Amino acid sequence: MFDNLQERFERAFKVLKGHGQITEVNVGETLKEVRKALLDADVDYKTAKEFIKKIKEKALGQKVLTALKPGQLLIKITQEELTELMGKAAAPFEMKSKPTIVLLAGLQGAGKTTHAGKLSKYIKDKGKRPLLVACDVYRPAAVDQLIVVGESVGVEVYSEPGVIDALGIAERGIAYAKKEGFGAVIVDTAGRLAVDNDMMDEIEAISNSIQPDETLFVVDAMTGQDAVQTAKAFNDKIDFSGVILTKLDGDARGGAALSIFSIVGKPIKFVGVGEKMDALEIFHPNRMAERILGMGDVVTLVERAQKVVDEKEAKRIEDKIRKNKFDLEDFLGQIQQIRKMGNVKDLLGMMPGMGKALKNVDIDDNAFNQVEAIIRSMTPGERLAPKSLDLSRKKRIARGSGTQVEEVNKLLKQFEDMKKVMGMMNKGGGKGRIPMPGMRRGR
Repeated sequence: MFDNLQERFERAFKVLKGHGQITEVNVGETLKEVRKALLDADVDYKTAKEFIKKIKEKALGQKVLTALKPGQLLIKITQEELTELMGKAAAPFEMKSKPTIVLLAGLQGAGKTTHAGKLSKYIKDKGKRPLLVACDVYRPAAVDQLIVVGESVGVEVYSEPGVIDALGIAERGIAYAKKEGFGAVIVDTAGRLAVDNDMMDEIEAISNSIQPDETLFVVDAMTGQDAVQTAKAFNDKIDFSGVILTKLDGDARGGAALSIFSIVGKPIKFVGVGEKMDALEIFHPNRMAERILGMGDVVTLVERAQKVVDEKEAKRIEDKIRKNKFDLEDFLGQIQQIRKMGNVKDLLGMMPGMGKALKNVDIDDNAFNQVEAIIRSMTPGERLAPKSLDLSRKKRIARGSGTQVEEVNKLLKQFEDMKKVMGMMNKGGGKGRIPMPGMRRGR
């Protein structure tokens, strides 16, 4: 989402390259570009103006240390101010009472029902038994959608088909949750295409009645400043505790993420980073600031890996690599783990310095489909000993995977190249790059 903003920031900081000190002139020139970048990202004008003012005051008030160049100092100050702008630190999600009651609000199309499911999975993974309550009684098939979402994550849904009384359903759903010993209740309310009085009165009545521990406003990052103004309208009515910002993996300009805390005064607690039910993450302002400035986000990368990597399996793979016995079956397993972690380009972008390097590189996640199809078209014996594949077998594999023999050969070569690199790394010598399926240079 922040690719364009990151590129603009890099260009702005280049103004200070070669300068031995910070002056009002060169800082002013740099920050003028930063302000343009923020406005282009749909950040609120007053927010951008105040942000630039703070950076300028801090920059001109500091002496440049011999170990720190002017550009580096300004990046450090900007990183601190970006973190402050987006909420200082990760906001806690309270799950103290039993059941913990969570009320979700937002406009139609923001992804509220989907994120009700994601949040229920998050709570379930924390060891609590959640219940989803279907209170969107107006949108056609909304209740059915929540039931499907609930089934996909193994979470029960309380609904009353045909009943058009959202407040009553919410109250009875919570009573059912208390009776059955659920650890958390997520109430999915109705959205509208725009803010209207009936909608606001209904959500206010539900909030006053059920007294939620958390009221989360679900907002689409793609809507920019409209999202911030909508959030303000909801907050004035129900005083929500935090925000779920959805579609952070899309091509939004980033204005909502950068403005919402300063305008509304409520933190972003979660961000949706993909379509899968586990693609919900706690929002860390400091990590996001680092990503915007091209510093990567290694901590989030490690956390995603920890979610999908089994320690015993990792040890087994490590042993096989050391003994040079890593085979295509193992390779298939590693690809599947990477895919569980999310979009590959997004993952690589979390590595420091990789954002700029990936600017002209197209990484197609769908390329993994072809790789998997080719490997799955092999027999178990062929996966263990790919060098045994003769032309006849390669033709059979190509037919089975819907590919050409040339593509089978290309995969086998990539695999052998990767094994060579692993061998070199294992011996502690040489440097290499593991070729990734689907990566190609942009023109």
